[in-house]
Amino acid sequence: MRFRVELEHLPDATVVVALSGEVDLYTAPELRDRLVEAIDAGARRLVVDMTETTFIDSTTLGVLIGAVKRLRPVEGDVLLVAPDRNIRKVFEITLLDRVFPISDTLEDALATAPTPGSS
Repeated sequence: MRFRVELEHLPDATVVVALSGEVDLYTAPELRDRLVEAIDAGARRLVVDMTETTFIDSTTLGVLIGAVKRLRPVEGDVLLVAPDRNIRKVFEITLLDRVFPISDTLEDALATAPTPGSS
């Protein structure tokens, strides 16, 4: 599956970032650029949907952590949708499941997401 990143802007400064394919050293820069664009345009909550993601590496983790660091000063957050056990395990092994709330479905992530600035 070819890498693809699509953004959907929702109310309340929420952006759903749907990823498809492999997110690695070669494709992570595009992801980073799209996340930065969304944050610079006013997003305060990013919901990264990895339902269609087949692989991630440490570069991907670095990009996601960078998004968290950009959003912290504005009380924003990054939530993940990772139903694939192998993808989720990467976050568990690196203890990043303590940094990112992880849901099995987009609906669950959106339902449990705090309103930006309410924490």
